[in-house]
Amino acid sequence: MNKKDLGLLLLILAVGAVVAVLNPRFLLPINISNTSNLVGLFGLSALGQAFVIITGGIELSVGSMMALIGVLFVDFVATEGLPWPVAVVLMLALGVLIGLAHGYLITKVKLQPFVVTLCGLLIYRGIARFYTHDATAGFGFNQNFPVLQGITTGKLWGIPASVIALAIVGTIMWIVLHRSTFGRYLYAVGKNEEAARYSGIKTDRVIVWAYVICQILNTISALYFAMYTRSIAPASHGNFYELYAIAAAVLGGFSLLGGEGSLVGVILGVVLLQELQNLVNLLGIPSSLNFAVMGGVILIGVTLDQQWGRFREKRNGARAARDATVGRPAAESAQ
Repeated sequence: MNKKDLGLLLLILAVGAVVAVLNPRFLLPINISNTSNLVGLFGLSALGQAFVIITGGIELSVGSMMALIGVLFVDFVATEGLPWPVAVVLMLALGVLIGLAHGYLITKVKLQPFVVTLCGLLIYRGIARFYTHDATAGFGFNQNFPVLQGITTGKLWGIPASVIALAIVGTIMWIVLHRSTFGRYLYAVGKNEEAARYSGIKTDRVIVWAYVICQILNTISALYFAMYTRSIAPASHGNFYELYAIAAAVLGGFSLLGGEGSLVGVILGVVLLQELQNLVNLLGIPSSLNFAVMGGVILIGVTLDQQWGRFREKRNGARAARDATVGRPAAESAQ
């Protein structure tokens, strides 16, 4: 855990302590369980967003994809009677195709990631609404899928299934990003794509895979959300979820310019966002101020991080200048 992650963890503990003092219900097991479940749900998509941001890109179609995946999955399983494992495979395949399409348009057609994914945001939401004729897709009253529900909404030793999924996926993605050659390539592309290309890295392929990974994780998150809500309103389901994912990544130390960040920080960013959401609910703050509270905290956190980064650069620069000054007489005497 680096210094940024440690600072974020301390902030989470400090906010939690204040909320617990103001409202002891914060520490109730049911509240902790519900909040941790949301951390798992949002954390999966945030991890995917991080892989795109580290390349200097962005994925704005997260919420719309969740709506599309949700209505298709619910319809296939609840209405068409398709076995749920088959429906899951089909949804993952769709996620891969969308990721490949986004990556192709960005790397081969040379469109801006913002434009490609913004168009995706509009297109996928529109398809979801058209597919259901703007009606809500949901499971029937007596429709139960014990195994699927156990995997997505059940608990193991009191731990929500979504948290277990986040722990497993997060561990795998941490290894991919921080302990693999592909992860080093991602950082290199984010730092300087042209230099990475000249060094022999197939940058286009790396970027495409980043978007594929993002959409795979987003699809998994969408499936968990579908089982959690059990009904999908295509016009509103997943609205602003892409902002949650981006905010978590930025809070976790990922630069929107690319090339830096850690997955531990992303998960801590998700925890902080859900803690703030819980704070709004428990302290009786009007829900209309929900986004304002989170936006303010994110702005303060990013500003402090930027100022700390500049302070470190100045300190390191002064130290280097001092070392050079101290070393000059010795070099001159050696001559």
